[in-house]
Amino acid sequence: MPAKHFVNDPTHLVASSLRSLSITNPAVAIDTENKIVYARRRSSQSKVSIISGGGSGHEPAFGGFVGAGLLAASVAGTIFASPSSKQVLAAIEGVDCSQGVLVTVMNYTGDVLNFGVAVEKAKARNPKMRVEMLVVGDDVGVPRSRAGKVGRRGIAGTVLVHKITGALAAAGFGLDEINRVGSLVSRNMVSIGVSLDRVHVPGRALGDASDRTLGAEEVELGMGIHNEPGSGRRSGREAELPALVDEMLRQLLDADDKERGFLETRADKMVLLVNNLGALSALEFGAIVTEVADQLRKTYTIVPARVYAGTYMTSLGGPGFSVSLLNVVDTSLDTDILQLLDAPSEAVGWATAVKGETWDTEENAEVNGSSAPPQLEGAESSNVSCDIEATIRRLRAGLNAVIAAEPEVTRYDSIVGDGDCGTTLRRGAEGILKLLSTSPTDDVVTLLSMIASKVETTMDGTSGALYAIFMNALTQDFKLRSGPAAIADVEFWSLTLRNASAALAKYTPAKVGDRTLIDALEPFVKTLSSTGRLQDAASAAVAGAAKTREMRASLGRAVYVGEESEWRGKIPDPGAWGLGKFFEGLALSAE
Repeated sequence: MPAKHFVNDPTHLVASSLRSLSITNPAVAIDTENKIVYARRRSSQSKVSIISGGGSGHEPAFGGFVGAGLLAASVAGTIFASPSSKQVLAAIEGVDCSQGVLVTVMNYTGDVLNFGVAVEKAKARNPKMRVEMLVVGDDVGVPRSRAGKVGRRGIAGTVLVHKITGALAAAGFGLDEINRVGSLVSRNMVSIGVSLDRVHVPGRALGDASDRTLGAEEVELGMGIHNEPGSGRRSGREAELPALVDEMLRQLLDADDKERGFLETRADKMVLLVNNLGALSALEFGAIVTEVADQLRKTYTIVPARVYAGTYMTSLGGPGFSVSLLNVVDTSLDTDILQLLDAPSEAVGWATAVKGETWDTEENAEVNGSSAPPQLEGAESSNVSCDIEATIRRLRAGLNAVIAAEPEVTRYDSIVGDGDCGTTLRRGAEGILKLLSTSPTDDVVTLLSMIASKVETTMDGTSGALYAIFMNALTQDFKLRSGPAAIADVEFWSLTLRNASAALAKYTPAKVGDRTLIDALEPFVKTLSSTGRLQDAASAAVAGAAKTREMRASLGRAVYVGEESEWRGKIPDPGAWGLGKFFEGLALSAE
């Protein structure tokens, strides 16, 4: 894989790429601090706002689809990582909310959790605001038996959902109708990708597990857009274009395939989208589009009603392509799917030209980050009696244990994940330690509130969202139970930890045995409640984390990554292991 880049600093790369959107399209503005792209409002008529986003590296998605007739805003994370809930909340409250907001997100755990946190916080801040979240999954590359509780990943077909829902919003339809049709489109859409090789992420050292290249004669069928391995490798004649397209179309259209038959019926009309993952030349890509169209016509008697071919959702500079097919189903409205796809829009990522008069806009293209909504968290004191010195001492010990374990956690996650779990935990731990040094407090509720805020600003991805939900719920429960007679003893902590765990369960289906951080968290909470001993609870958490070595992943990116035989019995879940180390540090400081 090519490992040379013109821009090697990933932070500068993402920021500069976002700024380019305001340079090429005067109809959008950039909130640089929160990595948000906004469509400028040029009409006094309020309409439903569509918001989407995800990790950077998929350009032109998602920022390139911001504009009239498409998205009202998009939010960007770091490369291949979900944006934080704080960023998403800023986007939700930065658009026109008067007619409601539809938040559209691809089905990846980190995205679902972080966007979910933001949706719930937005509704809590303004109970009159209507916000709905639509999760799109269209990838058939991972069979049902491996997808587990996660379901289908979202890939390039998501762009069609954006275009159709954006057109509905522009036409003045209501939030409920737009959400319903968006869900209908997602259910009637299938996609699959293939790549000649993986890609190198700028700023990442060579040699990561995710950088493992394919053989000279191999291709990866069903590869995900975050460098995840697919359903299998092909070589020889099976890796030649006609055979590859034949297998891809069979996986998309074979209704008898119980593992991948997501289209129960085939509509009379279908839409075809062929997507360049980033590195294919226009010459080669044209040949691919021809092969796909020819096989659809000859083998399946399908002549698509619309064909979209181009670069819509990339995997950085991935040398591959994906194919998406959409049933043209009845919307039960006075406009159909083809009309919605044909509707005018003004976004550089969609294959339409920006109107000439748009270039006359002379407004400043930058949005000051300080104009984003103020943070919810405040330093609220309470009446909870707590040995704050002992609490902070134990907290420091646990955080230092997490930092010490970072290389180990990173090594584990490089094998079974995307390699960022250890660094995410370390960033959070270092941020909280700095907070403890610079913002001292003698109130436990203030301490928890500040930690919750720090987690949201320093930790991204799946881990960040899970810890943010848990810490916000823990803080809220402390506030509800505060009072002159409240004492933060073991019984008090046990109850609040149980309630925070219950709140977390609303946003993730993970249970003990699913190979997640829950395998360390739940034993800790239950043991602390039953024995009242921190040392016993920590031991239970460490034992729970160790047991994940033998578990099959049901959630998270490990569902899609690698062969189980490579790590089963050897590698624990990185998130559970890191959390176990934290609890172990807490307990050692209490001895």
